[in-house]
Amino acid sequence: MINQIRTIAIAALFAAAVAVVIPAQEIPQQLQPPPNEKLLLDLHAKGDQIYTCKNDNNQFAWTLKAPDAQLFDKDEKPFGKHFAGPSWQANDGSKVTGKAAANVPSPEPDSIAWLLVKVVSHEGKGVLDSVTTIQRLNTKGGKAAVTGCDAANADKEIRVPYTANYKFYAPK
Repeated sequence: MINQIRTIAIAALFAAAVAVVIPAQEIPQQLQPPPNEKLLLDLHAKGDQIYTCKNDNNQFAWTLKAPDAQLFDKDEKPFGKHFAGPSWQANDGSKVTGKAAANVPSPEPDSIAWLLVKVVSHEGKGVLDSVTTIQRLNTKGGKAAVTGCDAANADKEIRVPYTANYKFYAPK
Protein backbone atom coordinates (compact mmCIF):
# COMPACT_ATOMS: atom_id res chain seq x y z
CA MET A 1 0.00 0.00 0.00
CA ILE A 2 2.78 2.43 0.91
CA ASN A 3 4.59 1.56 -2.34
CA GLN A 4 1.42 2.37 -4.31
CA ILE A 5 1.11 5.73 -2.55
CA ARG A 6 4.79 6.48 -3.24
CA THR A 7 4.35 5.53 -6.92
CA ILE A 8 1.30 7.77 -7.23
CA ALA A 9 3.09 10.66 -5.47
CA ILE A 10 6.17 10.31 -7.69
CA ALA A 11 4.00 10.18 -10.82
CA ALA A 12 2.15 13.32 -9.70
CA LEU A 13 5.41 15.18 -9.01
CA PHE A 14 6.82 14.10 -12.40
CA ALA A 15 3.65 15.27 -14.19
CA ALA A 16 3.83 18.63 -12.40
CA ALA A 17 7.51 19.03 -13.32
CA VAL A 18 6.84 18.22 -16.97
CA ALA A 19 3.96 20.71 -17.04
CA VAL A 20 6.31 23.42 -15.79
CA VAL A 21 9.15 22.55 -18.20
CA ILE A 22 7.07 22.26 -21.39
CA PRO A 23 5.76 25.72 -22.35
CA ALA A 24 2.34 26.14 -23.94
CA GLN A 25 2.35 26.74 -27.68
CA GLU A 26 2.39 30.44 -28.35
CA ILE A 27 0.23 31.86 -31.09
CA PRO A 28 2.45 33.64 -33.64
CA GLN A 29 1.89 37.38 -34.06
CA GLN A 30 0.71 37.07 -37.69
CA LEU A 31 -2.15 34.83 -36.53
CA GLN A 32 -3.44 37.20 -33.86
CA PRO A 33 -6.98 38.55 -34.38
CA PRO A 34 -7.45 42.32 -34.62
CA PRO A 35 -7.29 44.07 -31.21
CA ASN A 36 -10.90 45.27 -31.56
CA GLU A 37 -12.19 41.67 -31.57
CA LYS A 38 -13.02 39.28 -28.73
CA LEU A 39 -13.14 35.49 -28.53
CA LEU A 40 -16.68 34.28 -29.17
CA LEU A 41 -16.25 30.50 -29.57
CA ASP A 42 -13.49 27.95 -29.03
CA LEU A 43 -14.27 24.71 -30.88
CA HIS A 44 -12.49 21.44 -31.59
CA ALA A 45 -12.61 19.82 -35.04
CA LYS A 46 -12.18 16.18 -35.92
CA GLY A 47 -12.33 14.97 -39.48
CA ASP A 48 -10.38 14.77 -42.72
CA GLN A 49 -8.59 16.94 -45.22
CA ILE A 50 -9.54 15.66 -48.70
CA TYR A 51 -6.89 15.78 -51.41
CA THR A 52 -7.08 15.03 -55.15
CA CYS A 53 -4.13 13.88 -57.25
CA LYS A 54 -3.77 16.58 -59.93
CA ASN A 55 -1.60 16.75 -63.04
CA ASP A 56 -0.19 20.17 -63.93
CA ASN A 57 2.10 19.93 -66.98
CA ASN A 58 3.18 16.40 -66.04
CA GLN A 59 3.86 17.50 -62.46
CA PHE A 60 1.64 15.41 -60.20
CA ALA A 61 0.77 16.64 -56.71
CA TRP A 62 -1.89 16.19 -54.05
CA THR A 63 -4.11 19.28 -54.08
CA LEU A 64 -6.51 20.22 -51.29
CA LYS A 65 -10.10 19.68 -52.35
CA ALA A 66 -11.87 20.41 -49.06
CA PRO A 67 -11.97 19.83 -45.34
CA ASP A 68 -14.67 17.53 -43.96
CA ALA A 69 -14.85 17.80 -40.18
CA GLN A 70 -17.27 17.83 -37.29
CA LEU A 71 -17.06 20.66 -34.76
CA PHE A 72 -17.44 20.13 -31.02
CA ASP A 73 -17.69 22.50 -28.05
CA LYS A 74 -15.55 22.27 -24.90
CA ASP A 75 -17.88 19.59 -23.49
CA GLU A 76 -17.49 17.53 -26.70
CA LYS A 77 -21.10 18.26 -27.67
CA PRO A 78 -21.70 18.50 -31.44
CA PHE A 79 -21.69 22.12 -32.60
CA GLY A 80 -21.66 21.92 -36.39
CA LYS A 81 -19.40 21.17 -39.32
CA HIS A 82 -16.48 22.49 -41.37
CA PHE A 83 -16.40 21.94 -45.12
CA ALA A 84 -15.44 23.35 -48.55
CA GLY A 85 -15.37 27.11 -48.88
CA PRO A 86 -13.75 27.06 -46.38
CA SER A 87 -17.01 27.22 -44.47
CA TRP A 88 -18.16 26.58 -40.92
CA GLN A 89 -21.83 25.90 -40.15
CA ALA A 90 -23.42 25.77 -36.70
CA ASN A 91 -26.25 23.37 -35.91
CA ASP A 92 -28.54 26.45 -35.68
CA GLY A 93 -28.05 26.98 -39.45
CA SER A 94 -25.78 30.03 -39.28
CA LYS A 95 -22.78 29.76 -41.58
CA VAL A 96 -19.60 31.70 -42.36
CA THR A 97 -17.21 31.38 -45.28
CA GLY A 98 -13.68 32.70 -45.05
CA LYS A 99 -10.46 33.37 -46.86
CA ALA A 100 -7.00 32.65 -45.41
CA ALA A 101 -5.23 35.87 -44.44
CA ALA A 102 -2.07 34.35 -42.90
CA ASN A 103 -0.55 30.95 -42.20
CA VAL A 104 2.30 29.56 -40.16
CA PRO A 105 3.68 26.01 -40.34
CA SER A 106 2.44 23.80 -37.54
CA PRO A 107 5.00 22.94 -34.84
CA GLU A 108 3.95 19.33 -35.57
CA PRO A 109 5.87 18.31 -38.74
CA ASP A 110 3.12 16.07 -40.21
CA SER A 111 0.33 18.55 -39.51
CA ILE A 112 -1.40 21.19 -41.60
CA ALA A 113 -0.54 24.83 -41.09
CA TRP A 114 -2.05 27.12 -38.48
CA LEU A 115 -4.23 29.82 -40.07
CA LEU A 116 -5.82 33.20 -39.59
CA VAL A 117 -9.01 33.39 -41.67
CA LYS A 118 -11.02 36.51 -42.46
CA VAL A 119 -14.76 35.90 -42.84
CA VAL A 120 -16.00 37.03 -46.27
CA SER A 121 -19.67 36.00 -46.07
CA HIS A 122 -22.43 35.08 -43.61
CA GLU A 123 -25.62 33.03 -44.14
CA GLY A 124 -28.53 32.33 -41.83
CA LYS A 125 -29.21 33.69 -38.38
CA GLY A 126 -27.55 32.31 -35.29
CA VAL A 127 -24.40 32.02 -33.24
CA LEU A 128 -22.03 32.71 -36.17
CA ASP A 129 -23.77 35.99 -37.21
CA SER A 130 -21.13 38.29 -35.77
CA VAL A 131 -17.97 36.23 -36.49
CA THR A 132 -15.33 38.17 -38.45
CA THR A 133 -12.09 36.23 -37.84
CA ILE A 134 -11.21 32.56 -37.28
CA GLN A 135 -7.97 30.96 -36.10
CA ARG A 136 -7.01 27.34 -36.85
CA LEU A 137 -4.53 26.21 -34.19
CA ASN A 138 -3.07 23.11 -32.55
CA THR A 139 -3.38 21.02 -35.71
CA LYS A 140 -2.61 17.31 -35.62
CA GLY A 141 -2.35 15.46 -38.94
CA GLY A 142 -4.13 16.42 -42.15
CA LYS A 143 -1.02 16.98 -44.26
CA ALA A 144 -1.05 15.55 -47.80
CA ALA A 145 1.19 12.62 -48.61
CA VAL A 146 4.42 13.47 -50.40
CA THR A 147 4.22 10.30 -52.50
CA GLY A 148 1.56 8.30 -54.31
CA CYS A 149 0.34 11.00 -56.68
CA ASP A 150 1.35 9.96 -60.19
CA ALA A 151 -0.18 9.18 -63.61
CA ALA A 152 -1.63 5.92 -62.27
CA ASN A 153 -3.47 7.82 -59.52
CA ALA A 154 -4.55 10.94 -61.44
CA ASP A 155 -7.83 12.32 -60.06
CA LYS A 156 -7.78 9.85 -57.15
CA GLU A 157 -8.91 11.26 -53.80
CA ILE A 158 -7.42 10.55 -50.40
CA ARG A 159 -8.68 11.52 -46.96
CA VAL A 160 -6.12 12.44 -44.33
CA PRO A 161 -7.42 12.53 -40.72
CA TYR A 162 -6.81 15.68 -38.68
CA THR A 163 -7.84 17.52 -35.56
CA ALA A 164 -7.59 21.23 -34.83
CA ASN A 165 -8.90 23.99 -32.61
CA TYR A 166 -10.92 26.74 -34.25
CA LYS A 167 -11.31 30.03 -32.41
CA PHE A 168 -14.04 32.37 -33.63
CA TYR A 169 -13.78 36.11 -33.00
CA ALA A 170 -16.32 38.93 -33.24
CA PRO A 171 -16.17 42.71 -32.70
CA LYS A 172 -16.01 43.82 -29.04
